[in-house]
Amino acid sequence: MSDKPQKPEATPEKPSVTLPGKVEKIIPGPLPEIPDKAQIAVEGADDLYKEIRVENTLQDENGKPVALKKGAEVEVTIEAEKQATEPKKSSDSNRPADPHSKK
Repeated sequence: MSDKPQKPEATPEKPSVTLPGKVEKIIPGPLPEIPDKAQIAVEGADDLYKEIRVENTLQDENGKPVALKKGAEVEVTIEAEKQATEPKKSSDSNRPADPHSKK
């Protein structure tokens, strides 16, 4: 058992969305003491904003450090406190069409 607390899965009380993603590349740290970054393409995001870069250090079930591999399928979860959200307005259907969307 690890001394580090385990991060709980997305809690049902908090509004959240989980999107699929894929590790596009691993970016080496410029110095040995600076961790590598994993660049992840998030499916469903706008083309100009779909890539995120995060430190490429995760923990396995035993608390040992592991790293993502290029091409790995991942899930990206966005979660917020309930008070940080508001009901979605139905006016979304009245918005002009996104000029970048492909029909």
